[in-house]
Amino acid sequence: MYYVYLLLSENDGNYYTGSTNDLKRRLDEHNTGKVESTFNRRPFKLIYYEACISEDDARKRERYLKSGMGKKYLRNRLKDYLDNL
Repeated sequence: MYYVYLLLSENDGNYYTGSTNDLKRRLDEHNTGKVESTFNRRPFKLIYYEACISEDDARKRERYLKSGMGKKYLRNRLKDYLDNL
């Protein structure tokens, strides 16, 4: 199983979208500073994820969620949660 995930930085309030085959491990890597691209933005909170059967599907979904339409989809999907931050 592969996962596409959205993290919220509790430091700067920005988002990070990624994909992995081990969601728990990857979240731990982000929060312990092992991911260079997010090192200065820790800590992170997992706010959304989707499961995919194949790695290729997860990568395609990640690319979509990083696009303008994908960001709009996530804002609509998480509207109630984001409004209460």
